[in-house]
This record gives sequence, structure tokens and C-alpha cells, in this order.
Amino acid sequence: MKVIIAAAGTAGHINPGVAIANKIKQEQKESEIIFIGTNRGLEKDLVPRAGYELKTIEAYGLSKKISIENFKRIIKTVRGISEAKKIVKEFKPDIVIGTGGYICGATILAAKKYNVPTILHESNAFPGKAVKMLSKKVDKILVGFEEAKNRLEQKDKVVVTGNPIKSKNIKYSDEERKNKLKQLNLNDQMPVILVFGGSQGAKKINDSLINIIKENKNEKYQVIWAPGQKQYDIIKQELEKDNINIQNIKGFYITPYIYNMEEIMNIVDLVVARSGALTITEISALGKPAIFIPLPNVSENHQEYNAKVLENINAASILKNDELNGQILNDKINEMIADKNKLKMMGNNARKIYKDNVEEKIYKEILKLLEK
Repeated sequence: MKVIIAAAGTAGHINPGVAIANKIKQEQKESEIIFIGTNRGLEKDLVPRAGYELKTIEAYGLSKKISIENFKRIIKTVRGISEAKKIVKEFKPDIVIGTGGYICGATILAAKKYNVPTILHESNAFPGKAVKMLSKKVDKILVGFEEAKNRLEQKDKVVVTGNPIKSKNIKYSDEERKNKLKQLNLNDQMPVILVFGGSQGAKKINDSLINIIKENKNEKYQVIWAPGQKQYDIIKQELEKDNINIQNIKGFYITPYIYNMEEIMNIVDLVVARSGALTITEISALGKPAIFIPLPNVSENHQEYNAKVLENINAASILKNDELNGQILNDKINEMIADKNKLKMMGNNARKIYKDNVEEKIYKEILKLLEK
């Protein structure tokens, strides 16, 4: 099988593509798979790291605002469609799969030019405008949440598969967990909170953590914190103003990005994060309680809809981004860790929405489409 996967921008777009690629390779070892992305997003790192070739084209999100910059982006995106057509023509794929990012539009249009079967995977509970537009052109739409199916017009094309993720629920022994925490200079006697803002980081969350550190608010818990590659050095400099060494803070382990998220999430008691679709899925897969701070001003407000999937079943609590500060976050963390039974119940509730065998379901849908 020859496959092109279009994915760009954030880990939330790229990792599902990698998971699908891995499944295809597992089932058909001779398969040839390439990715199409841009030279700006995390695909530059994550795709080669996963062992796949990345071809880059120009593609941008376009706004309705009239400006010279937007006009330039339109020209580059049109050029990107031509670049995608060239890649499709030369590679001759059996199927093209889009898992997110502006890159999908150009790649799907290129595939349709050469009558190549196409699949679009939508991770979010509320599909964005680009997905709704492309849904009319692709042959099949796979979605992560039941809620997404109800919000798409082309229901005959839609299949609820769940979101493909790398994280699996691992049962560590007490001794194994203790040793893993020890490697991070943390202990197993206090609750451990995982905080991250997605692959790009989240300034509002990061500012709240800086406040917690500077005022020594985390007396009752420890933190594993991934502030994002771009913001790590800024935070390091901000802490140095108070003579705080980012690598030597009691009760904190801070790293720019967590590559072993499966391992880390399995050893924590509570997750504080944005509510991207994959974060929601990982939390449900591992059965973890969460505090979500949805990213505001995103397409269709999809992060809030994602967060509500778990809030509605009493598996998570939502804090508004605009109201967030160190004191509010600290109070909410302390409130939640104070009741261990409630935390456990929330984690069990989260697990109820997880869909098993996602990659297998997606692979079967790929085969069904190719058989037609």
C-alpha cells in the first residue's frame, strides 16, 4: 500500500497521523508511507523521529481580513496546492489521509485531481470550518467523538472510530512508580500534578505556574511541567530574576516537551492542560481526572466543546482562561487532591468514553475504501 498522510502544525494533528502510519506498517510491512507538512510546525521534528519521510509545501490558514500579508498567504497556499499535486503525481499513492492542519486542504484537493481515494480524520468534538468544507470532497470522514458526527452534514460518510493515540493504560507497581518519580527528583508521598499546554505551550497556564513557584504555593503537591519548547527559555529567564534555577525547584520537574507522555501520564494523579482532542483522548484512555483550561478564540471554540465531553460525565473540571491566575489554579488543585475517592471516581468516569482498538477500526475503514 502506498499512502500519503497530510498533517501539520501541532502534535494533536501529527501524532494521529503517525499512529495510523504505524498501524498500516504493522499490517503491511512493505507499505510505502510519506507525510506532507510544512517547514514551520512540529512535523519537522515528530515525523522524522517516527521514522517517516516528510515532504514540505506552503500552506496557511486564511482570514477574512483584507491585508497584504493575507494576500501573500493566499498566493503561497495556491502555490502549495501545485506542490502537493506534483508530490501526488510522482508518488502515486493508493490513498491520501488528512489528520489536521492547513496542509489538509491542499493535499486533499491534489488527491482529488488524480482521483485518489481520500479519508479525513477529525479529532475534535466540534469540527472546524475547514473540516466541514473538505467533508464534501473526501470519500470518508472518521471522527473521534460521537458529538462530532452530529455536527457534520455528510453523515453517510462519517464513521466514529475514536482518536488514535500512543498512550496506553500501564499498570505500574508501587515500586516502579516510586523509581520513576525518583528519576524526576520527586517522591511518591505527595500527589503529582502533570501540567502542560499542548505542543506550543500556553502562556496563561505558564504564568500561573511561575506565580505558584515564586510564592511557594505547592505545599501539598508536586508538579511535572512541560511549558512548551518556545516558552521554556523565557520562563527560565523569568525565574532567574528571583534567583530561581529552573532545574532545581523543590517539588518541580520542568522540561520543554514530554516525549514519553504515555509513561508520565501513567504515574500522575491529576492532569492540568488545554483541552485539545488528543489530550482528551489520552486522559480518557488512562482514566485520569483533569482540570481543563480551554484555549479561547480558536475555530468554533472547539476546545471548550472537547472539555465538556468529560465535564458532562463528571470526569473533569473547567477553568476559564481569562480568569486564570496562580491563586485560582492552586486553589482548584488543592480542592481536587483533597478528596482521593472523588479523584478516583473522576478517573473511572473518564475511562468510560474511551474507544478501544481505534487504529484497528481506522485500518479496516481504509481497506473498505480501497476495496470499492
